[in-house]
Amino acid sequence: MNYNNLIQNIEMTHNVLQSSVAKAINRGLTVRNWLIGFYIVEFEQKGQDRANYGDQLLIEISKSTKINGLSVTNLKTFRQFYKIYPSISQSISDFFKENPIGQTVSDQFNLSIGQTLSDQFKLPIIKSLTDEFKSFDKIGIGPNKIISKLSFSHLVELLKIEDDLKRAFYELECTKGVWSVRELKRQIESLYFERSGISKDKAKLSEYVNEKATHLKPHHIINSPFSVEFLGLSDRAIVTESDLEQALIENLQHFLLEMGNGFCFESRQKRILIDDEYYFVDLVFYNRILKCHVIIELKTEKFKHNHASQLNFYLNYFKEEITQKDDNPPVGILLCTEKGETTVKYATAGIKEKIFVQKYMINLPSKEELADYLNNLD
Repeated sequence: MNYNNLIQNIEMTHNVLQSSVAKAINRGLTVRNWLIGFYIVEFEQKGQDRANYGDQLLIEISKSTKINGLSVTNLKTFRQFYKIYPSISQSISDFFKENPIGQTVSDQFNLSIGQTLSDQFKLPIIKSLTDEFKSFDKIGIGPNKIISKLSFSHLVELLKIEDDLKRAFYELECTKGVWSVRELKRQIESLYFERSGISKDKAKLSEYVNEKATHLKPHHIINSPFSVEFLGLSDRAIVTESDLEQALIENLQHFLLEMGNGFCFESRQKRILIDDEYYFVDLVFYNRILKCHVIIELKTEKFKHNHASQLNFYLNYFKEEITQKDDNPPVGILLCTEKGETTVKYATAGIKEKIFVQKYMINLPSKEELADYLNNLD
């Protein structure tokens, strides 16, 4: 073995096992979410005290469980996942044959994995599924491929498609092209299904699309919000900061707190959910003197207009969803730093310029102070 062989073997081993771990995480996550959907539907249809909940059921489940990621929105998604993909039941059965999870759960909690809330359903989960689900024959890729070839984030996008044929088309193309979630969304938004329908050479179009596509990588699965919540990791595990970005954000955080002027640290890489998509805000402070949130975005590159658009996007979200009645509108600070040169811009969420200068800037660091501080960091 020469040195090149050594490096190749190390890289190959890493890539193969990383891919294997990512697939295992995703399969477990997908199976769990399907089962949660199953439990919810079973309870809604036949649970003993279902009448006491009605539309409040998902809200109560979200409040009662201490599991990351079981928001009302996600619970709705899990329920929909079960309803649209009932044929996965056979793959669930295979999963339990390969992984003796059912016995483990039974030993630890004295429960059967298939136990539901009434004696009628105290059966293994596969046996408790109806015959119509067992014989269910759907178009599209098979259930084993659903849980092994598509990440749950892919499935969330597919669940948004109401037409069965259209959904099956994207299932097939996504698995064939090994698309990333972003690529799947892009193809749906660009009407690939409709374009394929009118194309004279569908195979040629498919080949062209997959040549240009962004492909799924193991880290896409591991770093997805669903996987991070499933594994019980912190939100920051999702965000990939460079060493430079991390150092700058940490220094900036200390700088603002040391300034005083009413700054109270609230969150770093704060996760917000908008239209079923997660976004991360670099730094969030609350200024008790100004009575408003101060949102900070840091970019380690030259200023681009989309940076300002992103910050305004966050400001509007905070203004509508987080700001309290007696709060003032949030303020945003955008810092773009590259090679010792820093651009600082304030965003004001509609606050009039005169009022902003007279009332806000007294308690906020000036553009010059921020730029000088970042430029002088070692």
